[in-house]
Amino acid sequence: MKSTTIGGIILGILAIVVIAIGYFSVAAPQEGVMSMKVTSTGIQNGIIGDKYGKRGDVNEFGMPVVSLPLSFENYPEGTKSFAVFIEDKDAIPVSGGFSWIHWTVANVTVEGLEEDAARTNETIVQGVNSWLSMQGGSQPAEAVATYGGMAPPNADHVYDIHVYALDTMLDLDTGFYPNELFHAMKGHILAETTIQGTYRQ
Repeated sequence: MKSTTIGGIILGILAIVVIAIGYFSVAAPQEGVMSMKVTSTGIQNGIIGDKYGKRGDVNEFGMPVVSLPLSFENYPEGTKSFAVFIEDKDAIPVSGGFSWIHWTVANVTVEGLEEDAARTNETIVQGVNSWLSMQGGSQPAEAVATYGGMAPPNADHVYDIHVYALDTMLDLDTGFYPNELFHAMKGHILAETTIQGTYRQ
């Protein structure tokens, strides 16, 4: 009985390790990936402007909707598109254990995104954000396939803005999930950069 229990525990640990390795192999870029320069006029001295979060415009679900402007420079030759992924790891203790996803964008073909591009730029493809979750009120997918701005409930939060330069356009439809983005990008990342900004509680 004891040996069976121990064997089950070992198999469980091995399964967790395999899952973790699989996730990071998807998210990690290929060898030789460069960095590039990413800036935002919406972040001043490390602070994200009020209008890009809960003190700005919100929709009927209480989700902030004015997306951050972003500019991309020094990206590699051969870049065909950019992808953007904004997350809040400081949300993990208050979200029930996961990083809160604020924006996923694919097939950006210009050197940046203008302010409020989530509502005005019809050329980009946007995935769902974490307002789709139970913690976010289980909002309909069509309502959350866009930018959902910063709304820290407990303290100031630091937000990671990941930008990827890709050698291809991605075969993704509006409303894609973040895991689909990372699967689609695998093997196509030429450069990536992460910048951070803090939004005051």
